[in-house]
Amino acid sequence: MEQKPKTEQKQPPQEIKYLVRIAKTDLKGEKAIAYALTKIKGVGYTFACLACNLADVDKTKKAGVLTDDEVSKLNNIIENPIQHNIPSWVFNRQRDFESNTDKHLLTNDLDFTQENDVKRLRKIKCYRGVRHSAGKPVRGQRTRSNFRKNKGKVTLGVQRKKVSGKK
Repeated sequence: MEQKPKTEQKQPPQEIKYLVRIAKTDLKGEKAIAYALTKIKGVGYTFACLACNLADVDKTKKAGVLTDDEVSKLNNIIENPIQHNIPSWVFNRQRDFESNTDKHLLTNDLDFTQENDVKRLRKIKCYRGVRHSAGKPVRGQRTRSNFRKNKGKVTLGVQRKKVSGKK
């Protein structure tokens, strides 16, 4: 018997949605989903890969090619990570100051909470709060060569001593 060569049927190219909305953020459809998810404030690469694995989505797949079901799975996992048994070491808000629970905050909630933390530090006038108020580095960096800004946020150079005209 003579075997006929297999003719591969080419699939029509899938239409790419150029914007995909996940967690109240528009993501570019041309990017791989693992990298596109990192554009959501509060989602890093590790968390994005973990969400893709839990949703059974290939992380190299383009974001614009995802089905509506896959998008809704990813959205649900990112917005409610505690319900999907994600370990607490991945969260960006462990042992919250007010509720003493583990949380993962996104977008505006993250900004608001961070702002309130800095206000609390300033109010109790701890070392970190004083450094925040003064506009100085908070985490122990040296300030001799970096962080040379005055109140008007204009960069300063090294100040030279004035040389008198008489020798």
